[in-house]
Amino acid sequence: MGIGLQFADFPLNLQILVVDIQTQNLVKDDSVPPFSWKKLWKFTGPGFLMSVAFLDPGNLEGDLQSGAVAGYSLLWLLLWATLMGLLIQLLALRLGVATGRHLAEMCREEYPYWAGVALWFMAELALVAADIQEVIGSAIAIRILSNGLLPLWAGVIITACDCFIFLFLENYGIRKLEAFFGVLITSMAISFAWMFVDAEPRAKDLIDGILIPRLYPETIPKAVGVIGCVITPYNVFLYSALVQSRKIDLKKRWRIQEALNYYTIESVAAVSVSFLINLFVTTVFAKGFHGTSQASNLGLVNAGEYLERRYGGGALPILYIWGIGLLAAGQSSTITGTYAGQFIMGGFLDLPINKWLRSVITRSCAIVPTVAVAVLFNRSEEMFDDLNEWLNVVQALQIPFAVIPLLHLVADQHVMGSFVVGTTIERMSWCVAGIVIAINGYVLVDFFLSQVHGFIYGMLVCFVAASYTAFLVYLILRSTTLPRFHGFTFLH
Repeated sequence: MGIGLQFADFPLNLQILVVDIQTQNLVKDDSVPPFSWKKLWKFTGPGFLMSVAFLDPGNLEGDLQSGAVAGYSLLWLLLWATLMGLLIQLLALRLGVATGRHLAEMCREEYPYWAGVALWFMAELALVAADIQEVIGSAIAIRILSNGLLPLWAGVIITACDCFIFLFLENYGIRKLEAFFGVLITSMAISFAWMFVDAEPRAKDLIDGILIPRLYPETIPKAVGVIGCVITPYNVFLYSALVQSRKIDLKKRWRIQEALNYYTIESVAAVSVSFLINLFVTTVFAKGFHGTSQASNLGLVNAGEYLERRYGGGALPILYIWGIGLLAAGQSSTITGTYAGQFIMGGFLDLPINKWLRSVITRSCAIVPTVAVAVLFNRSEEMFDDLNEWLNVVQALQIPFAVIPLLHLVADQHVMGSFVVGTTIERMSWCVAGIVIAINGYVLVDFFLSQVHGFIYGMLVCFVAASYTAFLVYLILRSTTLPRFHGFTFLH
C-alpha cells in the first residue's frame, strides 16, 4: 500500500492536499478488501479534527456546570447526547464520501438563490458565535498560564495568530495538520485525565450516573445544555469536506464503501475519546463542587481558582493543569473554525479568493468583536456570562439550518445513488434532529421570555421569530415535496 500527495480538483477553486490511498492487490469484483490496520491508519485524521467540536471551551463550561449543579446524575445524558452527535457526523461523512462534494457546495446547488444566501448567513453567524467563545476560552487559559500577567485582550490577539499556524501546517500537507491536532487532543486527554485521577471519584457513582437515567427539576436547565452542545453547526459542514482529503475513486463502489467503513471506525474512536474527556471534566467538578455553595457560580474564568482551593497545589498545581487543557481545547477549536470558514464561504459563494485571504476574513469576523468583549470583560465577569448565554442562543438557532439540509441530501437517491440512507436511519436521524430542535426551542422561548422587555423590542423579536419559523418550515417541507434546482450557482 502506497501513499502520495496531490491536489484535489475542487470546483470551488479551494485546493487542499489529499492523501492518495492505493491498494497493491487489484480487486476483481465489487467486494470490499479485508480489514487492514495499515489502511485504517491512512484514513485516520479527519474524525479527530471533527471530534474537536465536542471539546471546545463552550462544551467544557457546560461540563463543569453540569457536574457542579447536577453531580453524576446527567452522565447518562452526556453519553446519549454524544451518540446523537455521532449519528449526525456519520451522515456528514457519508455525504462527503459518496458524492465527492461537501455540504456547503451541495446546498448551493440544491436550493434557490435566496435560500442559499440565508443558509450561508446562518452558517457564518454560527461560526462567528462559536469562534468568540473559543477565542475567549484560549485567552482565559493564557491568562491562567501567565499567572495573570497577560490580560484577556492580549490572549485574544495571540489566539488570532492560530490561523497562520493553520496555513503554515497545511502547506506541508494535511497529515501535518492532523498530527498537530493529535498533539492538542492528547494534551487535553492527559490534562483532564490527570485531574480525574487527582479527584479520586467513586467507581459506583460513575457507573450509576452512566447507566441509570435520572432527571430532577433543578437539573433540567443543565440537561438541556448538555444536549444543546452535541451538534456544532459549522462542524457538520466541516466534516463533509475533511473526508475528501483522501483520494477515492467514485466510479468504484467498493472504494466508496471501503472509505465509509474506515471513516466510521475512526469517527467512533474519535468521538469515544471526546466522550471520555467530557466525562473527566464533569466528574472532577461533580466530585468537588456538587452540593456546595460555589456550584452555581462556576464558569470558565473562575474554575481554575476553585479547583486549586478544592484540590490544592502539589508538584504541578491543578490550576495550571486546567489551563493547559483549556488552552489545547481553545486552540484546536479555533483552528477548526478557521478551516470550516473556508469551506463555508467557498462552498456557498463559490468565490475565487486565495486561501490566506479567506482565512484572514473569517478570522477577522470573530477577532474584532472578541477584542472588544475582552476589554469589557476585564471589568465585568457578569458581562461575559450574559454574552456567553447569548452566544449559546445564537448557535442553537443555527442548528436546524445545518442538520435539515444534511438529512434532505443523504435521503435523496438522486444525490446519493446506491449510498442513500435506509428508512430506519433516516427516521432515527429525524428523531435526533427533532429532539435537538425541540430542546433548543425550549431554551430560546425561556431565554426570550426572561430577556425581552418592551413593546417595540417584543414586536421586533416576534417578527424575527416568525421569519425564522417560516424558513424552517420551508426547509422541512422541501425535504419531501418541493423540486430541486440542480446545477445552480451563485456566480453566472
